[in-house]
Amino acid sequence: MKFSTKTRYGIRAMIEIARNDSENGIYQKNIADNQEISNKYLDHIIHALKVSELIYRKGKKGGYALTRKPDQITLYDINNAFEPGICVIECLNKTVNCPRENECTARGFWSNLNNIIIDFFKSVTLKDLLENRVAIDN
Repeated sequence: MKFSTKTRYGIRAMIEIARNDSENGIYQKNIADNQEISNKYLDHIIHALKVSELIYRKGKKGGYALTRKPDQITLYDINNAFEPGICVIECLNKTVNCPRENECTARGFWSNLNNIIIDFFKSVTLKDLLENRVAIDN
């Protein structure tokens, strides 16, 4: 399973926006520079985050700010701005009709793994990332 570049960059952009405490928000150019994301590609990311109501623009010439506090925005929320949920294998996708669904003995394993990943994404907030509370286990 691989997460899209938009999801990964979306998380980075959200961290950058959350770090900013300016009254005017943070400008897209600053997000692009600080996170080394092309401004053109960041346009798509910003658009998806706005449509998902995770960020908003502070006035006509203002920068971007979060719509909620960092502890109220999960990585699952951010992922869903770019992807229609999380699905480790295609046959778990609700839009796919798998002919082996009823007799597949591995389906339960994949479904449980998928739920663990979803639960983890739901348990980690933007605040957790800002405070570096997600440990790296080796």
